[in-house]
Amino acid sequence: MARFAQVLGTLAIVLAGIVGAVPGGIFAPAPAQAQSSQPIITAIRVEGNQRIEADTIRSYMPIAVGDRFSAERTNRALKTLFATGLFADVKIRRQNSVLIVSVVENPIINRIAFEGNRRISDEALTAEVQLRPRVVYTRTKVQNDVARILSIYRRSGRFAATVVPKVIQLPQNRVDLVFEINEGPLTKIKRISFIGNKHFSNSTLRDKIATKESRWYRFLTTDDTYDPDRLTFDRELLRRFYLSRGYVDFRVISAVAELTRDRSGFFITFTIDEGKRYRLGDVEIKSKLRDLDVAKLKDEVTTVKGEWYDAGKVEKTVQKLTDSIGSQGYAFVDVRPKIERDRKNLTVKLTYEIGEGPRVFVERININGNYRTLDKVIRREFRLVEGDAFNTAKLRRSEQRIRNLGFFDKVDVKTREGSAPDKAIIDVTVSEQSTGELTFGIGLSSLEGPLADVSMRERNLLGRGQDLKLSFSISGRRQQIDLSFTEPYFLDRELAAGFDVFRRKIDVTDQGTFDRDSLGFVLRAGYPITDALRQSVRYSARRDKITNVDNSASIFIKAQEGANTTSSIGQTLSFDKRDSTINPTEGYLIKLKQDVAGLGGNVRYLRNELSGRYYYPFTPKWIGSVSGNIGNIFGLFGEKVRLNDRFFIGGSRLRGFAASGIGPRDAATLDALGGNTFATTSAQISFPLGFPAEFDVTGRTFIDAGTLTGLDETGAGILDNASVRASAGFGISYLSPFGPINIDFAVPFLKESYDNTETIRFTFGTRF
Repeated sequence: MARFAQVLGTLAIVLAGIVGAVPGGIFAPAPAQAQSSQPIITAIRVEGNQRIEADTIRSYMPIAVGDRFSAERTNRALKTLFATGLFADVKIRRQNSVLIVSVVENPIINRIAFEGNRRISDEALTAEVQLRPRVVYTRTKVQNDVARILSIYRRSGRFAATVVPKVIQLPQNRVDLVFEINEGPLTKIKRISFIGNKHFSNSTLRDKIATKESRWYRFLTTDDTYDPDRLTFDRELLRRFYLSRGYVDFRVISAVAELTRDRSGFFITFTIDEGKRYRLGDVEIKSKLRDLDVAKLKDEVTTVKGEWYDAGKVEKTVQKLTDSIGSQGYAFVDVRPKIERDRKNLTVKLTYEIGEGPRVFVERININGNYRTLDKVIRREFRLVEGDAFNTAKLRRSEQRIRNLGFFDKVDVKTREGSAPDKAIIDVTVSEQSTGELTFGIGLSSLEGPLADVSMRERNLLGRGQDLKLSFSISGRRQQIDLSFTEPYFLDRELAAGFDVFRRKIDVTDQGTFDRDSLGFVLRAGYPITDALRQSVRYSARRDKITNVDNSASIFIKAQEGANTTSSIGQTLSFDKRDSTINPTEGYLIKLKQDVAGLGGNVRYLRNELSGRYYYPFTPKWIGSVSGNIGNIFGLFGEKVRLNDRFFIGGSRLRGFAASGIGPRDAATLDALGGNTFATTSAQISFPLGFPAEFDVTGRTFIDAGTLTGLDETGAGILDNASVRASAGFGISYLSPFGPINIDFAVPFLKESYDNTETIRFTFGTRF
């Protein structure tokens, strides 16, 4: 038996040696007794290495000289060397008592190139990929970079793009890596479908979302390409649409985008559950704040019992209540609308619960995305600073003020918890848009005739928010050059200071045959008194010359021939409660403008103008507006008001009448003489015309009325009737890629026989 056991032991040792010598260096497990009888490693020899030192390779291995040969350690050494990413192949074998490690090193990347990319620049792709020159080449890293490049193209709407990596071998184990790109066509949205909609048609719901079906006229937008983020936003837009129309239980069950087999387009399907429509029941306000008079807050509530439930009105009411309560000295306010559904009667009881919100302070304001605009330009628009009590109303106002700058395409303001529960961090992410303009324009206007202009403007000079503009224009009746500069925060204070320098030469053929030449400048400054009330002051100096008076012109115009110098100071008070200064849809604006001339020069007068405009949204796209303007000017110290300083009404200020179309005239020549007192009013409704949103075509209908009267000169030779003139009409506006196109058709129905009327007024081709 002893002899038999000895033979078995010898056989086991031989088999272990044979398995240990198998190529690839993988040792089969051996019993502990067999391993202990393995010889000791006397040397580790590295073969095939070119750049990497042998000692470096040995240092990676969990086996060293003096250890016994072990299948487990050898396998771990093999895996460790592969994990370094330095080698394309590794083999470990045993030769007597020497462990031989054969390696094939991965090459070094010499250069990375992109071929076939036209839509996305090399710089953008280089910034996205992880591989770089002088980095070790591995297949895994290449495949990861291929995936990143495809991701870029898919984000830009090209799901048919393909990327093939090609390797060019070079001496000294180096390679050039070339990504061959086939960008493919844009993957458009072929169809958008809705499942579950009973009260609104597919076409109506398509108009409410941001994603659009592919059409030939959408070549200037990317809304018809697939974007998963936009699809998420579409879900929110649908929810807002239904909630604003009383569908309290509405939900989007799913939004699925299916790519066609040829990867040329997407089919998007929204599955929705509309639910029932609810009307408002009782509307109440409950307060947990001590000494707060709830009765005074009822005027802030815009939701009325019996109306369809409107989530938009509820949100506006919450904002108004928060603002009103905050103005009464309550810094921490939490207004929450609570609804109770009556599913039997399909009504909603709405309760605005006012409580003391958590005492949260602003810890930090972070600003991201402003690569050009300085941080302080954005921070100075905030109504909150670090350390202030957090106020939602002030945060919303801050966001609106940043949007009103016009420097950013997108503004996203979010809050998150700070370093402690009573601290909040405000994150502002902006997407900058172009603020520089170099404009060449040609066009035709019913007022100016043929026109051309060149304008250079930078609205965000050096990222400081400064506005610099230089413009030249020439038309059938006007030659003009203007230079203006505005510093919105002069001396780092909320003081907008600036100047204007101008030279204008006008051929006033519609007021009487003469030329008017003006040269002057204006110094101005404006500052806020409250958040809505603002005042601006100005000083202007101007020299006017009336020349080339025709022999057939009015005697009253001939008497004005010559040069005069005007030195005046003025101020404007404006109270602005509009929702936007760029494209207002609700709110109102009131302005009081006054100028006094006589601080030098030879012209002395006092001029006052009061104007107001009110906006009301009947629906989100049907906007009504009412405006009114009155003005008066009179000479000081017995002086008469000169022709240059009088009011002239018509044209865009009173549609249906030509420029200077109403007011006092010379009875003999019918030359317009202007007037000292005027009043105009207008009522207008703007509405969509049913064109695709990309065309940006809107219509309007309006009624204008006004009067102009009063001259220092009197006599039978002057026609002056203070009667009201009025007109009605409609217009079309198209914001084309080359500039705005406006056409107004107006018919006067109240006028005097000597008024100068104008049925059609149009302007087009202003910019290209």
